[in-house]
Amino acid sequence: MALPELDPEQRRAALAKAAEARRIRAELKQMLKAGEVSLRDVIDRSRSAEALAKMKVADVLEAMPAFGPVKARRLMEELDIAPSRRLRGLGPRQREALLATFEDRR
Repeated sequence: MALPELDPEQRRAALAKAAEARRIRAELKQMLKAGEVSLRDVIDRSRSAEALAKMKVADVLEAMPAFGPVKARRLMEELDIAPSRRLRGLGPRQREALLATFEDRR
């Protein structure tokens, strides 16, 4: 499937939208790393914010304090969450298992 041809104005708008989404995701990951927001907050926000809904679960987990790529991958395997899964695509059971895991750690 070929990408649609965009006129210069549409291209600028698309680039601005993408940059804004990246900024929002980076800001949220920084807040998560600093402990300013919880995983539950992130998941709740992802239901209404398109930029957050498109974040990969692995990226969110890696932004958690004391978590890196290896721990994130192991937890996702444990909870049967695919590596490519995005927040929007989490099923109710996966979401609850993920939240329960982090609530147990407090």
